[in-house]
Amino acid sequence: MTEQFNGFDQNFWQFFSTLKHNNNREWFAVNKDRYHNHVVAPISAFIADIAPALQEISPHYNADPRPHKGSMFRIYRDVRFAKDGKPYKEHAAVQFRHRLGKDAHAPGFYVHLEEGNIRYGGGIWVPPSDVLLKIRERIAYYPEKWQSVIEDKDFIKNFKTIRGDSLIRPPRGFDASNPHIEDIKRKSFFAMKEGTLASAKSADFVDEVIESFEAASPLMCFISDAVDVAF
Repeated sequence: MTEQFNGFDQNFWQFFSTLKHNNNREWFAVNKDRYHNHVVAPISAFIADIAPALQEISPHYNADPRPHKGSMFRIYRDVRFAKDGKPYKEHAAVQFRHRLGKDAHAPGFYVHLEEGNIRYGGGIWVPPSDVLLKIRERIAYYPEKWQSVIEDKDFIKNFKTIRGDSLIRPPRGFDASNPHIEDIKRKSFFAMKEGTLASAKSADFVDEVIESFEAASPLMCFISDAVDVAF
């Protein structure tokens, strides 16, 4: 049974602080129990506590506390794409993705846990070209709906603006004079709120994250509609 979430305590942050200076398989093998006790266990508890409130926001986004194949990102890096060769991620992350999504490129709510870089919100990160085209087309065809997303008061209060890397020029087939062309040029669409270490150490962190998920709902609903999945 998953324990109740009481915040990410000092043991959680200390594990990653030490890992940054010992990012090798030998150290991790010795400290694997520490990883499971101080990192995996509280993240699983956090996900389990998020689940009921997330279901109220949308029943189509999963909060799965399992350490493997659940909402928690694995700590292992794909060293084929790691220029520095480090085998482990030096932060923790959680994605509550759409139940139809199979990977990190699906629409989802996200939490990033790294000392000095705590953030949470929602969106879609570097979607496949066909999915990206659908989002861009929906912005172009329904400008008033997109305007309602970026002008939503709770959205602005929590995130200020949409984020995501962009093309230098408008994508093929889109009018450069479109009033939303800067958003149409984006390759990702997400809204992130910066958190604090003090808040992440508290059990109230769940409520803080859920509040940001609720504020991100207009964007998530727009993206879900664009890619033909239920919100």
